[in-house]
Amino acid sequence: MTWNRHQISSILSTFLVKKVIRVMESEDDMIDDSVSMEDDFYSGDLSYCYDDDPNDNDNDYYFDDDNDYGLLEDDDDDDQDAIVSRRPQLSYTVLKEADIKQRQEDDISKVSTVLSISRVDATILLRYYNWSVSKVHDEWFADEGRVRQSVGLLERPAVQVSNARELTCGICFESFLRDNITSVACGHPFCLSCWRGYISTTIYDGPGCLSLRCPDPSCNAAVGKDMIDKLATSEEKEKYSRYLLRSYVEDNRKTKWCPAPGCEYAVDFTVGSGNFDVSCNCSYSFCWNCTEEAHRPVDCETVAKWILKNSAESENMNWILANSKPCPKCKRPIEKNQGCMHMTCTPPCKFEFCWLCLGAWAEHGERTGGFYACNRYEAAKQEGVYDEAERRREMAKNSLEKYTHYYERWASNQLSRQKALADLHQMQTVHLEKLSDLQCTPESQLKFITEAWLQIVECRRVLKWTYAYGYYLPEHEHAKRQFFEYLQGEAESGLERLHQCAEKELNKFVTGDGPSKEFDDFRAKLAGLTSVTKNYFENLVRALENGLADVDSQAAAACSKTTSSKNTGGTSKTRGGRGKGSSKSGGSGRNVDDTSN
Repeated sequence: MTWNRHQISSILSTFLVKKVIRVMESEDDMIDDSVSMEDDFYSGDLSYCYDDDPNDNDNDYYFDDDNDYGLLEDDDDDDQDAIVSRRPQLSYTVLKEADIKQRQEDDISKVSTVLSISRVDATILLRYYNWSVSKVHDEWFADEGRVRQSVGLLERPAVQVSNARELTCGICFESFLRDNITSVACGHPFCLSCWRGYISTTIYDGPGCLSLRCPDPSCNAAVGKDMIDKLATSEEKEKYSRYLLRSYVEDNRKTKWCPAPGCEYAVDFTVGSGNFDVSCNCSYSFCWNCTEEAHRPVDCETVAKWILKNSAESENMNWILANSKPCPKCKRPIEKNQGCMHMTCTPPCKFEFCWLCLGAWAEHGERTGGFYACNRYEAAKQEGVYDEAERRREMAKNSLEKYTHYYERWASNQLSRQKALADLHQMQTVHLEKLSDLQCTPESQLKFITEAWLQIVECRRVLKWTYAYGYYLPEHEHAKRQFFEYLQGEAESGLERLHQCAEKELNKFVTGDGPSKEFDDFRAKLAGLTSVTKNYFENLVRALENGLADVDSQAAAACSKTTSSKNTGGTSKTRGGRGKGSSKSGGSGRNVDDTSN
């Protein structure tokens, strides 16, 4: 079955026409919906992000409905303004440490003011309710007494302390002057030395110190930051403050730390977008939902399965099953890579056997076919004795070949993306300044080069994950698979053209001796290829996020009719595996690193 360009364009047109952008009728409706979505989202219910209707793309990251594969005209200001207006709004905010502290202080002040309590008590409340201001307000005004009891904010002391000049510490049972005895709201008296030891131990034990309670086993009174500031050392205060700051991110369902090694930025995610890919200020992109690297358009479940498969031992077992046989005596797997059928197991077993029938070699000789054949095996094979073993071996071999095909291309695109990132860095730090001097053009007018490289990096990422998508695409859905392979091939071809232009054609201007008259033509070409490549990948992303739902049975039937009439004419020549990027039998003929080296 072969898709021609007219049929694919027809499906693409239908796919893009179905795209609908709905607008809320009023701000009140938007607020009501956002409250409901926030409860669902942060409770782990993501169903609202993925509409049951596969043709409804309200949550698409790309809002460009243009299906024109031609170049955009630079002098068309109206079209450019329209494109800018359709750019998606960021659904997240990257926070520095100062931003986190400010937000934390603002929330504490807000709770303290509304509930008319101290900042220390407000901090304890917010910690207990995972820094959710709205949750604190709701619970407090619903039943203040219950909240106080649960959190440990006592309104009156639990014990009455005498007015004696000396008091007994409840831990060491020594008597101290009142000035050397202190307590929290419950009133249980402990000496300053025991308090310091108690606080120091809990702080060095970890973040659990943020939920510190009165040392009395029967008491639930909370120990606040005021007691820490009063009795802890400078180092302990610093640790406690760090725990408190990190708690604001780690306990808050709306924020997460960037998972990049050494990064200290956090990301605050806004409800209302089905796109979870975020880009931190450290340049690392990741999925806010699962915290793996950014993997759009593939869903988190598929990514989890793919990563698990890459790290699991299942493919090792498949290789062993497909390429070895167990020794008939000790059962250790043996690989035969050359030579005759006479096999000898390694010490201490040293069992000699026939590779084909696995029988003892002592029973073999000229009468059984010699060293390179086995009559016993052929006879038993005719009787079906080895059918099950051969079937299992063949299934393992096919499974291994399929996995190897997709994994190699997945890994190759990852390497190409890493090289593109290195080339982008070199371009920004070295070549742009040199090019600006050579072409007598300010660097501000060379942004089209940086944009092209950023597009290459992003496209490599998308293309990489399409191979994970293709691996799990059901084999029996032939129409979807062919549509997927066509879109993948188109996107890959566009990316190769862009990469070729941004790398090799740009190089002659960077290494030139002076201004070139061809530079303006190169600018138009590179900007146009960047736009076209983006359009290709937008189509690919839309289709995959829709589950290729626009490939209906009528399109498949029409394709089958066309295919039957063309199959007699042989196979058409295509450019380097175009349209076959994920086909196991006809994999991409191009090395994804061709334009990277």
